[in-house]
Amino acid sequence: MKRFWYIGAFALFLAVTSPVVAQERSMEYNENSVRPIRESDILLKKRVWRRIDLKEKQNKPFFAFNNEISKILIEAVKAGVLTPYQNDSLKTRMSREDFIANLQMPDTGGGLTEEEKAMGFSQETNSGWDTNSGWGNNGAANANNNANAGTGTAAPAAPAANEFLPRQITVLELMEDMIFDKRRSRLYWDVLAVKLVIPASEFETGLLREVAVFKYKDVEALFRSMPGEAIWFNPHNSAAHMNLADAFTLRLFNGRIIKVANPDDSQLIDIYEGKGLMASQWIEMQLLEMEHELWEF
Repeated sequence: MKRFWYIGAFALFLAVTSPVVAQERSMEYNENSVRPIRESDILLKKRVWRRIDLKEKQNKPFFAFNNEISKILIEAVKAGVLTPYQNDSLKTRMSREDFIANLQMPDTGGGLTEEEKAMGFSQETNSGWDTNSGWGNNGAANANNNANAGTGTAAPAAPAANEFLPRQITVLELMEDMIFDKRRSRLYWDVLAVKLVIPASEFETGLLREVAVFKYKDVEALFRSMPGEAIWFNPHNSAAHMNLADAFTLRLFNGRIIKVANPDDSQLIDIYEGKGLMASQWIEMQLLEMEHELWEF
């Protein structure tokens, strides 16, 4: 009987202490990290933001035709398998409607006149062909709809004509931590967030547009689940293509630093009064030198 009393007391102790232990454990690690390092093992940490131009030669393998990384991210959100966030705090989720709205092209005022509307033209009919005939794109669409009416199946929805194409979304921004792990005596780059950005060249205002931010932990899992589509294209050896997740782990991209954590949350171009590129290269060399000299501290 006494033995069972000890077993019961031990089970009660575990039930009471387990939530506390789990909470303490969660506080020891960054929940957004793919390969978390215990906070007490971190000797040095610097948060860095980088901008990746996917049109650059070194970054082209991330942007191969019909396998663009932007296309993979957009289609995953529309399919409901990837969650977008409003900013890189990764706390406020973005609705699917807001995400779609951020992909919309700006209205340049090129709509139809009242006279054209009176003649029977509409925004959907871009040609002069009769929409009820078998000619033209709209006629083909109507023919498909009529054919599907008898089978009870709906025709596949065409992509929205007023959305930016994935190949027009050519900028990624990464938020990552440079961490020196004193237990393993080595430095790690821990990517935490990926931001999808439409470049300023696509707008008359000359201002870029941020589409959404994603947890890199979710993005990495998405890439792993798509071995046939999420491909880093090797232009030198077609037998050596690799998964995009592996390409990020190997840091095969080229991205210039645009911000380092600071009290004002200012970008380098604001701190150094327009000399953002020079400041980016200088800070890159500072971080490299710091890595080499860590053993002297």
